[in-house]
Amino acid sequence: MAVSLREYRARIKSTESTKKITRAMELIAASRIIKAQNRAQAAAPYARELTRAVSAVATFSDVNHPLTTEPENPKRAAILVVTSDRGLAGAYASSVLKEAEGLREKLVAEGKTVDLYISGRKGEAYYNFRRRPIANSWTGFSDRPTVEMAAEIGATLVEVFTAEEGVAGQVDEVHVVYTRFRSMLSQEPTAVRLLPLEVVEGTEAPDADELLPLYEFEPSAAEVLDSLLPKYVNSRIYFAHLQAAASELAARQKAMKSATDNAEELIKKFTRIANQARQAGITQEISEIVGGVNALADAQAGNE
Repeated sequence: MAVSLREYRARIKSTESTKKITRAMELIAASRIIKAQNRAQAAAPYARELTRAVSAVATFSDVNHPLTTEPENPKRAAILVVTSDRGLAGAYASSVLKEAEGLREKLVAEGKTVDLYISGRKGEAYYNFRRRPIANSWTGFSDRPTVEMAAEIGATLVEVFTAEEGVAGQVDEVHVVYTRFRSMLSQEPTAVRLLPLEVVEGTEAPDADELLPLYEFEPSAAEVLDSLLPKYVNSRIYFAHLQAAASELAARQKAMKSATDNAEELIKKFTRIANQARQAGITQEISEIVGGVNALADAQAGNE
């Protein structure tokens, strides 16, 4: 019993150490998620006004821009999958990868070849393990996305979309798969088409009964679109990464809270079993002592 009791005490100590780690990670995620939400809210007005401006230019001009032109027979598509750099976030990474796989299968069923662009080490590891080719990847910033990195990703996607037909890497469509932050308890994997541009997305779109502001285009509507549309693409990519960062932290906080609760239950279970083992050991020792005393008394009585 002594060996068993030692083992349970070691398990209790190990579980208590794990509980301290998961509790600390839960608190860190809880403190960071507020900053992530604030960054997303701070970027929303810019994205909204940029959407309104692009909508106005597209509505009140007859310019056919390469980023807004629908291809007649799309044959190749690119998917940007926004995942995380770190784990311990429950089903966060697997959910967005499952959404990306569903979109890929849908595009393949339509007869399109799919190129994968990955943001985050989890997605990169997922596709490398399955030996699937990755056109390009970016890592190291999932919990704190930057405008510069969004611009780099946007420039890469715009370049392959606007490349001439026949050029290596040229695509006819660009899709983005990321996790939309709904609330602390709800994060929704979402797939949207980025290119050709659909100037409507979620809360960024103007209301149906809202009048678009009047703009004067200088020097021309075409040059305004040349300047605005790449910025609009970068804005949507940046906003998707901000949403994904907030979702990742919320998922990690929830996962670490569950891990902390499970550790507490394990500690209670092991403590109860250890107490039972200790009581059983004490009972056995008392029984051995009583048995020895009785045997000694019987031996003395026989001698007399």
